Amino acid sequence: MGRMGDVLAGIHSTWEFEADSVLIRFERGIRTPKLFHVLGERRVPYEALSSVELTPGGKRGTVVLRAEPRTGADPLLEAAAGQLKDGCDPYRLVLPAERETLADYYATELRAVLGADADKPAEHHLVAAPAAPHSFKAYDGKASFDGSTVYFRWFWTGASSSKWKAGDQSFQVDELEGVEWRSPEFAAGHLRVLRRGGRPPEHGEPDKDPASVVFGTGYGLVHESLPFAASVLEALRAAEPAAVTGASAQSRSSRGARHSGSRADPADIAERIRHLGELHEAGLVTDEEFAKKKADLLSEL
Repeated sequence: MGRMGDVLAGIHSTWEFEADSVLIRFERGIRTPKLFHVLGERRVPYEALSSVELTPGGKRGTVVLRAEPRTGADPLLEAAAGQLKDGCDPYRLVLPAERETLADYYATELRAVLGADADKPAEHHLVAAPAAPHSFKAYDGKASFDGSTVYFRWFWTGASSSKWKAGDQSFQVDELEGVEWRSPEFAAGHLRVLRRGGRPPEHGEPDKDPASVVFGTGYGLVHESLPFAASVLEALRAAEPAAVTGASAQSRSSRGARHSGSRADPADIAERIRHLGELHEAGLVTDEEFAKKKADLLSEL
């Protein structure tokens, strides 16, 4: 693959070609998509790629070098499920048209180093997801992921009655079989975790399903929620072999013990009790529900 350390600089990113991989470094400029800021840099092994193409760019005077990853090789694209706009595609290198000859050279070089299984789905992830921890605000709650557990903490002003009655949720990655991400740039944007066993969502619609958070204008932004989804997907794929062994229960138990030792933020608990009180005064929560949920919140202190 050319000479190790060769660099091809594009408009929002730079590709550095190494012996067995290409290192993609993303710029942090004002006009650079925020998703690229979060990604920072990504190392993509040549064995993770299925094809390479060079095409005219969307803007006059540009060309685009794009590498297509193998199905299942990159948790970020697996989670995105084809919903990323071209401008946020980390595998697109946009170049000035005068560099077309150089870009064509590297496209030819890349094709020459594609693996024998380039046309086959990858058996496991070959590109790393953005590392945990992650958190973001959805319309109806805050989602967080510490590397082993997904937490949904509902906002009393945004969550549906079925969600706040179900209470805050936590999901161990070895209990999950997938992540469903629907871009906030489209209608019905949401993030849902799918539990093992093929059980359908408890309440169907994402706004009623305690295993999902819904997006809205200004909530669940792509650069926050997609890396989150990719990180969870990477963790659950890594946990899959352990899920069928006794190690699963042991790790779940040890993580639960660690979590039980953490303490909630008193100011956060106070704010949530205040919201609960407003719902109670408005007649949306019964005396019994108010007392029970308030006791649950106080027990977190």
